[in-house]
Amino acid sequence: MADYPDNLLYTKDHEWVRVDGTSATVGITHFAQAELGDIVYVELPKVGEKLAQNDSFGSVESVKAVSEIFMPISGAIEKVNEALNDSPEHVNNDPYGEGWMITLKIENPSEIDALMSAAEYEDFLSENRN
Repeated sequence: MADYPDNLLYTKDHEWVRVDGTSATVGITHFAQAELGDIVYVELPKVGEKLAQNDSFGSVESVKAVSEIFMPISGAIEKVNEALNDSPEHVNNDPYGEGWMITLKIENPSEIDALMSAAEYEDFLSENRN
């Protein structure tokens, strides 16, 4: 699998989004998990919680640091990946599969337009590397 699958959208905060009708699944990118290192704990919101675009919806703790994760689009949390409670390493091993974090009911579909394609995200990463 490519580091940045073409069927996903991306944020400048290194979250990915898979849109499926009126729902979206969210996680962190391969770049984000690689920068964090070995992830040891993931804190996620409660089902039913409504959050706005760019609100923090949780945090990821690694051996290096704790980082907040942000809502790429506004919505109500439909599901959280409970498997990450016992196996946070899924975020490192399979960030676009078993390492997904939340699904949400999309509140404002126009916010999707601000997200980047895989090619745009890769350009963003190369422009921002020192």
